[in-house]
Amino acid sequence: MKKYNYIKLASCLLIVTVLVSCKKWVDYDPHDEYKITDLDYLRTEADYRTMAVSVYTPLQWLNQAVPIADIASDNAVTGGEKATDVIPLQQIDDYTFGPVNGQFDEIWKASYEGINRANYLVQFKAANPGGTAIDFPGKEALYGEILFVRAYCYFTLVKFFGDAPLFIDRRLSLSDARSLERSPKADIYAQIETDLNAAIAVLPAVAQQVEKGRVTKYAAQALLGKVLIYEGKFDEAAPVLESVITSAAFSLVPDMKNIFLNNGENGPEAVFEIQYSNGTPYFNWNGTTRGQGNLFVQQCGIREINETNGSAAMPYAPGWSTNLPTQELAAAYETGDQRKDATILDIEAYKAANPSFNITYRVAPYKNTGLYSAKYHPRKGETSGQVELNYGSNYRTIRLAEVYLLAAEAFNRATAANDLKARTYLNAVVRRAFGNNNHDVTASGTALRDAIWKERRLELAMEGDRFFDLVRTGQAASKITGFVTGKHEVFPIPQNEVLVGGLEQNPGY
Repeated sequence: MKKYNYIKLASCLLIVTVLVSCKKWVDYDPHDEYKITDLDYLRTEADYRTMAVSVYTPLQWLNQAVPIADIASDNAVTGGEKATDVIPLQQIDDYTFGPVNGQFDEIWKASYEGINRANYLVQFKAANPGGTAIDFPGKEALYGEILFVRAYCYFTLVKFFGDAPLFIDRRLSLSDARSLERSPKADIYAQIETDLNAAIAVLPAVAQQVEKGRVTKYAAQALLGKVLIYEGKFDEAAPVLESVITSAAFSLVPDMKNIFLNNGENGPEAVFEIQYSNGTPYFNWNGTTRGQGNLFVQQCGIREINETNGSAAMPYAPGWSTNLPTQELAAAYETGDQRKDATILDIEAYKAANPSFNITYRVAPYKNTGLYSAKYHPRKGETSGQVELNYGSNYRTIRLAEVYLLAAEAFNRATAANDLKARTYLNAVVRRAFGNNNHDVTASGTALRDAIWKERRLELAMEGDRFFDLVRTGQAASKITGFVTGKHEVFPIPQNEVLVGGLEQNPGY
């Protein structure tokens, strides 16, 4: 009898335990364990606005697109301490690169991180993850910014890699990795156009966008115009670009060097700039993010540069002597063209012109050209914390001068060419360069087209456009040593994406 009662009691305890356990499982709340889920996000207008800012962040991580596009062209060489310094960039310079290259990994990862973040907000535009609709004034304009960033990231991908995975409706997870396929670049361009046109329809003009660095209607129009040029849609590009010029929202800065100074950020010529800061000492040497600042600036500096007269008058800070302009680029500038000094720093000429500074430095020992990039050169007092990673210099992504040159090309290459307008916009840039109209271009037709392409090189040198310009205009094979037609128009898909995601590799790699 006692044994029976024991068994019965044990059975009851088991039943009670199961019931309690089931109740705990059914009523489980992750907050009991201090866990945050997606249901905690996007509950208020502030949540949407905060997460929209985070969509911008991966644009900062794309800064290596700038040195790649000049080093891969005839504008620059890698430089550095020795042949094994920044091997991925050396391989790009020598055209020995393949699918295993850290530079391409960064571009791929940062672009898709921006796309994934944008898609998350697109996914929950109508209602948050809990199913609640959150409406507020300015929401449509905010989503215009998000669509711009997504378009910018896809444009970066298609320029670098050609066909690429295209997804727009949701954020992808790890489980999606094996199911991705590359979409034709024509489909990606079509999506970029869709996003930018939607953004243009809702974005404010410059005056209404109170925070510096936020996307405006004109930034979206300028990017759309550039995308259309890349697609060869000159008839469509011309009016879009002209609308930016005639908006009177921007003006050319008389002294081009001022654009790239710290106090020249977000100036009258800035259509869109990627913002960097140095307010905190955050850094991560091994991460794609690395820090809050612009690593590219540190790369351009002169090794161990210093001045010994004690006055601290010399403005330059030391760096890694990477991305060195070629002598051929320097020779392309005519006498009197202010863009040369704004673009290229000849350190020996600078020393000779400033003997009182008593400047010392260490010559870049590998592929030394004697020249350094002036536009993004590190300067004293413009970084913090881990100084190499936290330069606050913005990337001047789209300037009015480029809009002029894009418009000139669009009108020159349109079905019904308007060379008068093309020359007008081209010569606005040329006149700023020389400070007079003595160098105005008078050519028409293909000669005018070639003049426009020449001015793009001189105006935008060391800003990350040259390689892509040479590819899209069919000049790469004749201008770049080592370039193989049918292969090097695009870079290889990162090897990890091929192995893990099963993506098809670009031809020749």
